[in-house]
Amino acid sequence: MKEKILAIIEKNSKISIEDLAVLLGESVDQVANAVMEMEKDKVICGYHTIINWNKITSEKVNALIEVKVTPQRQLGFDKLAERIYNYPEVTAVYLMSGGFDFAVFIEGKTLQEIAEFVTSRLSTIEGVLSTATHFVLKTYKEHGTVLVEEPTRERQLITA
Repeated sequence: MKEKILAIIEKNSKISIEDLAVLLGESVDQVANAVMEMEKDKVICGYHTIINWNKITSEKVNALIEVKVTPQRQLGFDKLAERIYNYPEVTAVYLMSGGFDFAVFIEGKTLQEIAEFVTSRLSTIEGVLSTATHFVLKTYKEHGTVLVEEPTRERQLITA
C-alpha cells in the first residue's frame, strides 16, 4: 500500500487522505497511519508545489554546477556534500558518476550572484578541485510536469 500512496502523492501532493483511501480501496485510518509513518521515517520528506517561473516577471536564475572533489579520508563524499547542501542557495546536490563528482543546483537573483557564490564560497571549500557552471536558460519540464504550452498541431492545407 505504501508504494501506491507514494506513486499517487508524488504526482498530486494536494490529494486528501479520504480521496487516497477511496483510490486505494483502504480505510481512511489505514492510509492516514501509513502516511504519518512514512513522514516520521523520512520516506516522505516534504510536499512541494511546481511553479512555472517562466511566467513570472521576477528575476530568478538557476544554475547547475558540476563539482570535482577529492573525497575526505574516512568520510568519503558525504562531508563535502554536507558542506555544500547547507548553503541556503543550494536547492539540490547529487553524487554523480562520470567526469564530475557532484551536480549542484543553485538559485539566485542574478548571474553575478551565482558567480559570486561559485568563486567565493563553493570553490574555496577544501577538497573542491574544479567547477563548471551551467546557467538554466529555460525550463521545459520539471518533476515530470511539462511547463511549456504544447503547440497546437494544425494540418497543412495541400492544394493541387
